[in-house]
Amino acid sequence: MTPHIEKFLAEHRPQTPCLVVDLDVVEDNYHALKNALPRAEIYYAVKANPASQVLDRLAGLGSNFDVASISEVDRCLASGVDPERIAFGNTVKKQDDIATAFAQGVRLFAFDSATELEKLAVAAPGAKVFCRILVENGGAQWPLSRKFGCSARMAADLMIEARDKGLVPYGLSFHVGSQQTDPLQWQAAIGDAAMIFTTLGAAGIELGMIDLGGGFPIRYRDDVPDIQEVADTIMDGLVRSFGNRIPTVMIEPGRYLTATAGLLRTEVVLISSKDYGDDVRWVYLDVGKFGGLAETMDEAIKYPIRTLRDGDETGPVAVAGPTCDGADILYEKSGYRLPLSLKVGDQVDILNTGAYTTTYSSVGFNGFPPLKEFYL
Repeated sequence: MTPHIEKFLAEHRPQTPCLVVDLDVVEDNYHALKNALPRAEIYYAVKANPASQVLDRLAGLGSNFDVASISEVDRCLASGVDPERIAFGNTVKKQDDIATAFAQGVRLFAFDSATELEKLAVAAPGAKVFCRILVENGGAQWPLSRKFGCSARMAADLMIEARDKGLVPYGLSFHVGSQQTDPLQWQAAIGDAAMIFTTLGAAGIELGMIDLGGGFPIRYRDDVPDIQEVADTIMDGLVRSFGNRIPTVMIEPGRYLTATAGLLRTEVVLISSKDYGDDVRWVYLDVGKFGGLAETMDEAIKYPIRTLRDGDETGPVAVAGPTCDGADILYEKSGYRLPLSLKVGDQVDILNTGAYTTTYSSVGFNGFPPLKEFYL
């Protein structure tokens, strides 16, 4: 909890659940990433937290933006972002949305299939395009599976086809998985991309960009590699694969920029046990999976939890949300412990929740309103 957030909570005592974000932390994280990897052009992944206050702050710092929908394009434009600083990075887009973004000045688009390429050729003639390739996500706490990307062989063929369709084959992208804890995954993916660069060079296509995606980790409960270690590993991979001909480098941080800036304040609604003598207490909060904590699915992201009674003796707990859906359990197997003195009505803080919370918050499930948010 930053002093700024602590002061806001003490003075305003907002109704829970709510997210409070310290924008100064977002700015500090931006500078830390820029300093660690100065060669890279930062394209903030708007999906992590699309609040206008976040976009305004990052736009003022000179950030570029990675968007997933036409709505996110509009949000960036409303924050005064030049459309040439926007990359439409989602590989699944309606043709009308491509055309709208192109008409608004967006000139950089991702794809990973022949069908998406056909839509781009019609709706965004002459645009720069980059093909997303499939890479391993080992080490990622929130893997991205096989939903996005194509094989190296297909990527090379598609980029040749892009040229033939009047588009500009600009580069390649990949994503090693969100909250990636193994920096060597970037090196392996860079090596895969470099081989496609070579293949296309032989076909007369000189690519100008490599997009390393996001995945830069932050600390939740467990230690992770610091940003300088990740950056050094990435640069080593770029030099190994490209020598002194490193192309333009893009990165798409979302979690790294906003997660540690946010605190989610919640309230204990119920504490119960499932049987006499059961040591495990069930602690039900007024926020759960459907109120913004979707990344607790399979207990993947393990948020730090703090209470006003920290320091008292603790015992094992299962932590759950308030809805009547049986899936609304945050943690049952991850070994969480909370003070035995914890009571119904106590406030609980869930830390590092500035990313992927408000955007996952449902609209009206069980009648619970979306997560309230405050930006300082």
